[in-house]
Amino acid sequence: MRLPGFLLLSALGLIAPLRAETAPVVTGWDRITVAPMKTSIYIGSVTLIPGVFRREGSTLAATYTVKVFPWFFWGETGRITITLSDAELASLNKGEVVEFTGDGVNQKHKPRKVTGRAQPADATSGKFKIRIAADGYELIFNSTYRLGGGAK
Repeated sequence: MRLPGFLLLSALGLIAPLRAETAPVVTGWDRITVAPMKTSIYIGSVTLIPGVFRREGSTLAATYTVKVFPWFFWGETGRITITLSDAELASLNKGEVVEFTGDGVNQKHKPRKVTGRAQPADATSGKFKIRIAADGYELIFNSTYRLGGGAK
């Protein structure tokens, strides 16, 4: 009776190291870098240059600069805040598309409504689409993003 028990324990001892380890899911990144983006308007273009989005609880916040060509006087600066929970960041890490909402305010304290989508290409980067409602117009920008700063 002791031999089968010994063989079973020996077999388990040999099989245990062969067990595949699962990679931990990365849920919290310190920052997201979004590349500058450009969109066309009637006889001109708008360039959105976001700063690095830094984690503040369940939100990511960044300053931004907008340049309007040829109407430079329409340019502005401000702050954008988007909401992305740890669960949504984990979804990005797993390759799932994530929709987000947020708010912005320019240097004159005018509100900006923000919506968008992040579509991963791999675990740390992908495509970034953001819609900003400003003064009755909706501007749509496409760019790329990169998660950075290491996981929490």
